[in-house]
Amino acid sequence: MTATIIDGKLAAKNLRAQLTESVAKLKADKGVVPGLAVVLVGEDPASKSYVTAKEKACAEIGIYSDDNRLPEDTSEEELIGLIHKLNQDSQIHGILVQLPLPRHIDENKVIMAIDPDKDVDGFHPVNVGRMNIGQPCFLPCTPHGIIHLLMINNIETKGKHAVVIGRSNIVGKPVAALLARKAEGGNATVTLCHTATKNLADFTRQADILVVASGRPNTVTADMVKPGAAVIDVGVNRVEDSSYEKGYRLVGDVDFEAVKDVAGWITPVPGGVGPMTITMLLYNTVQSATMKAQC
Repeated sequence: MTATIIDGKLAAKNLRAQLTESVAKLKADKGVVPGLAVVLVGEDPASKSYVTAKEKACAEIGIYSDDNRLPEDTSEEELIGLIHKLNQDSQIHGILVQLPLPRHIDENKVIMAIDPDKDVDGFHPVNVGRMNIGQPCFLPCTPHGIIHLLMINNIETKGKHAVVIGRSNIVGKPVAALLARKAEGGNATVTLCHTATKNLADFTRQADILVVASGRPNTVTADMVKPGAAVIDVGVNRVEDSSYEKGYRLVGDVDFEAVKDVAGWITPVPGGVGPMTITMLLYNTVQSATMKAQC
């Protein structure tokens, strides 16, 4: 048996086409152009590349992108002042502050400063709380993308056993909450594993749906996977490989080549979960603008 490859690139392309239509309709009917403010502090290469990709994606579907690139030595007070200004800007429907921030800035204070109704990353405690009690809110982008991939590939979650490896606030805990919630794409029985979990394979072999967000290559090997399971690999790791021009290749947290012969479905790295993250950010921004237009 060879697993069905879950194509995140195609899923993202199709959803972005729908969002492009929604943006055009919003502009034509309400005169509203969704606006996303992106804030980057410092010169971290990975963050700069990610922010550039987000801005390009905005342009592709017709979202207004407000680019705010600040020097490394920007003070916490200056950054929070900018966020307060963006909170009041009627052209801005979503605010994204690229993490990580320089060490002298408290990330929690910055997240708390963002208006929850413009928190399109879904990181503000108000939106985390809303998500956990089932109220409408902006869902965090990577977990939301994972649920979307499961749904469009007709992978049943109701009554299934989902095992999540990783307990980060960005992926592990929220995706566990979404899989457990009483809603479409949820209603699963969820086990959350982490670095203190003993006998990890005892849990992973029970999983109908296995979400791996450990940040370590080969966390999951073929002998740890239940035959026919859906395996969602969230990891992105650089592995040295001299056969590649850059001297490295990207791999996930799952031993893809071995696991694809056991699983029923599997996401590749790259090209699986990754493309969905920015797409769900665009989705949240359009959702925010739509709600504002209806007020």
